[in-house]
Amino acid sequence: MAVKIRLARRGRKKLALYDVVVADVRSPRDGRYIEKLGIFNPNTDPVTVDINDDKALDWIMKGAQPTDSARTILSKRGIMLRKHLQIGVQKGAITQEEADKRFQAWLKEREGKNQANVDQITKKQEAEKKSRLEAERKISEARAEELNKKAAALAQQAAEAEAQDSEEADEVEQGSVDAQAESTEAPAEEPAEAVKAEAETSDTKKTETSSEDKSDVEEKAAEKVGEEPKPEAKAKEEETPEDKKEEKPAAEETNTEETKAEETKAEETNTEETKAEETKAEETNTEETKAEETKAEETKEEVNEEVKGVEPEKVEDKAPEAEEAAPAAEEA
Repeated sequence: MAVKIRLARRGRKKLALYDVVVADVRSPRDGRYIEKLGIFNPNTDPVTVDINDDKALDWIMKGAQPTDSARTILSKRGIMLRKHLQIGVQKGAITQEEADKRFQAWLKEREGKNQANVDQITKKQEAEKKSRLEAERKISEARAEELNKKAAALAQQAAEAEAQDSEEADEVEQGSVDAQAESTEAPAEEPAEAVKAEAETSDTKKTETSSEDKSDVEEKAAEKVGEEPKPEAKAKEEETPEDKKEEKPAAEETNTEETKAEETKAEETNTEETKAEETKAEETNTEETKAEETKAEETKEEVNEEVKGVEPEKVEDKAPEAEEAAPAAEEA
């Protein structure tokens, strides 16, 4: 029976794992096997090989033939070298001790090469990682700069908008202040003018009242005394300005009271006139309605009388006809 050392596939799609097995040549690749020697994982870097070296050497010494892929794996593990040395020992070319020394020397050299390969791979991975991190750092810095620029632009826009808003608010406040000042100035000027006009009117009234009072007093004094009005007039003319000042407020008070009394009288007269007009309108409306009702009643009575006068006439017309019909019937 021909026996081979080969790889049996297992694992999932695109992630294959292999078992190193001793199987019959006639069995399929993933079918029955005689013994499992170990595993082979090509998905790691470096690849993972876990094989029982003593069993593999025993099967090779018995005549099992490895496939090409299995031979490379076994040669890297040193099993094919051990087979060669063991054949030399069997032939007597070398001793077992010398064969073991040669294998250990080869094994150390192989381990050094493997370690160098592993170091090179790790260095390469670290360099790739550093380069990747550096590229990511540069990208992050570029993004941070862009964000800072955008933030600065937004801050500048916000500052400009705030400045514009503040200017607008100041303008609005200034306009409102100006409007208030104008409104306050205009009413202030109006009362001043009104006060001046009132003062002028009050002065004119005062002069008129004073002249009238003076004339009345002079007439009365002339009636009583005769020729004494002249000294009294002179005394009145010689009155002090303080007395005149005292007379002005009293005249102003009398003027205000008179104006108020006139206003109240005008309001009362207006209200009385409106009430009188309303009562007159109501009375006229009632009289018109009563006149219309009386007219309607008179027309109804006339119609009834006409109807009553027509009916007796008809009866009187029918009576002679009946009398004429009665003699005719007797003659018949």
